Amino acid sequence: MSSPDPNSSLDQTQGLVDFHCHLDLYPDLESAIAECEQRGIYTLAVTTTPRAWTRNNELASKTKYVRPALGLHPQLVAERSEEIGLWESLLPEARYVGEIGLDAGPRFYKSYPLQVEIFGRILSACADAGGRILSVHSVRSAGRVIDMLTSHFPPNRGRAVLHWFTGNASEARRAVQAGCYFSINRAMLDRPASRRMVASIPPERLLTETDGPFTVFDDRPSKPSDVSTTVSELADALGIPPSEVRDLVAHNLRQLLKDAGG
Repeated sequence: MSSPDPNSSLDQTQGLVDFHCHLDLYPDLESAIAECEQRGIYTLAVTTTPRAWTRNNELASKTKYVRPALGLHPQLVAERSEEIGLWESLLPEARYVGEIGLDAGPRFYKSYPLQVEIFGRILSACADAGGRILSVHSVRSAGRVIDMLTSHFPPNRGRAVLHWFTGNASEARRAVQAGCYFSINRAMLDRPASRRMVASIPPERLLTETDGPFTVFDDRPSKPSDVSTTVSELADALGIPPSEVRDLVAHNLRQLLKDAGG
């Protein structure tokens, strides 16, 4: 991902960052990518299975602003665990990895031991490869995710970005100590407790995301341009102007790339 230029202002979205969006789950992937490119939104296009990687990579390779991530979603591990071999074979092509992680929610708890096994393989492979940037899911498993990042993926081998983090303030501090960044979406800022947790994170570790199309804005699935509303809400939570949040997130993205060795 090229370094963002916060001084560019083609429109109100130019230079914004959506660091977790499922572009391939919108009705038209090519159009979704084209809109990010036209609006100048730095977008991490996460995937849920490695089979989706090739098409995403092919289309995103022609852009300045969109980067694909190679994923194997924990919620799909029960039926897709055999794809870990394909995932490992594709890793040399991918700088970005996601969506990966653990989900201990009621619907997926039966597969939790298998999720831990797959997540461990993914982290070890990324550590061996070096220089990878991970977008990590941690529903009801923040402590275990942080433990595994600490033991399998040290900061000198890349960086992890905790997507839609729902852990507590103590777990957030542990994640910061482990070198993690956090991608914040608008839904995370709806509850006072979540806003306080987000405000407790060092500002230099914050990025923005939409998690579209799984979040909603104006009664429709969110899209990358809606990350501007996240900027406004985050500015309110931090007590600083939206323009400062834009500049902060752009700076943090550049720093993330440096931290990961790029």
